[in-house]
Amino acid sequence: MNKAKSSYTSIRSLPDWLKTSLPKGVNYFRLKKMVDKHGLNTVCETASCPNVGNCWSAGTLTLMILGSTCTRSCNFCDVPTGSMQVPRLEEPAEVAEMLAKLNLQYVVITSVDRDDLHDGGAGIWAKTIQHVRDKNPYLKIEALIPDFKGDEILINKICQANPDVICHNIETVESLQSFVRPQCRYSWSLKVLKMVSQKNIISKSSLMLGLGEKKNEVVETMRHLAEIKCQILSIGQYMRPSKNHLEVVEYVHPEVFAEYKTIGLSLGIKHVEAGPLVRSSYRADQQAQQFFA
Repeated sequence: MNKAKSSYTSIRSLPDWLKTSLPKGVNYFRLKKMVDKHGLNTVCETASCPNVGNCWSAGTLTLMILGSTCTRSCNFCDVPTGSMQVPRLEEPAEVAEMLAKLNLQYVVITSVDRDDLHDGGAGIWAKTIQHVRDKNPYLKIEALIPDFKGDEILINKICQANPDVICHNIETVESLQSFVRPQCRYSWSLKVLKMVSQKNIISKSSLMLGLGEKKNEVVETMRHLAEIKCQILSIGQYMRPSKNHLEVVEYVHPEVFAEYKTIGLSLGIKHVEAGPLVRSSYRADQQAQQFFA
């Protein structure tokens, strides 16, 4: 990246473009009350997302199934590791019932990695999508799934449940994978997204910037995603959840995000959402809107 153009800023202080206001608005507090009342586990809160106010005010949220602890310990993620819970077989029906009470138009469902389970949680995943579809026929469903270690049978099980969008986050460039998420593989992520595209399901992924990646590596990653027909890409700034997580190497300027958006579109990715506060589920309904027309 050409630093002479001031593409990045010092990490000593948080730049203005990364500062967010406190959550507010009638819809935010309505959803907050409903989430608390029904005991929903949302990644919005568990992963300390900075956009919770904007998304909940707009009436969209991201649910997390299969517990709130993960078998993996990615160095960027605020979701805790260990103390795995036995999957609750009643969870798919409960999630569908709760969503029916929220009166949403679009929902993102995600999960922790469950490498402790023989099927990685794919069975619960498929049942959850099916129950939600049956109970909420007009609700658009985005499934933000783990990599299932690239297991085609397990990935196909999710595809057969037929969510409207399947997202899997590649997170960072290939050279940083072992540093950022040591228990994952770049090749597994590409395999998941390729399979989704081949099933004619809308495919989506996400990248974090500011971890020390080079411009040519970001472009190469976007090229890899375009080659496997990934249709939606979110690009945002990595934010350190705590002192126990990876440090931010650089704060990327909004103009650089705009440049990456232009490059991604030119490579053939249909929709690129890029900006400092963009996350995988940020404005997820708007990101996918063009594909439902």
